[in-house]
Amino acid sequence: MDENYIPIRLAQLRTKKGISAREMSLSLGQTENYISDIESKSTTPSMEHFLLICEFFGISPREFFDEENPNPILLHELITELEPLKDQDFDNLLNLLFEGQKKLRK
Repeated sequence: MDENYIPIRLAQLRTKKGISAREMSLSLGQTENYISDIESKSTTPSMEHFLLICEFFGISPREFFDEENPNPILLHELITELEPLKDQDFDNLLNLLFEGQKKLRK
């Protein structure tokens, strides 16, 4: 991870969310170029603003920095939906997933 990580990750997440840099900047209560400035490495967000960016995406800072996870927004939403499931529901869901994977491989 290097100094390019935050600008690149921010652009990836913003693009996946389907929002322009201008719209995101204004949604965060910043100037219209704020997100563009971060993505172009003209500025670095303060810790407070970084936390607001994570909140905007609905993810934790840990999820933001998880390089192994290309789509933390969807994974976070999925985990949130799975949390209330009972053990048997998890087993059923896993069986469905594994069966679906077997069929795709054939």
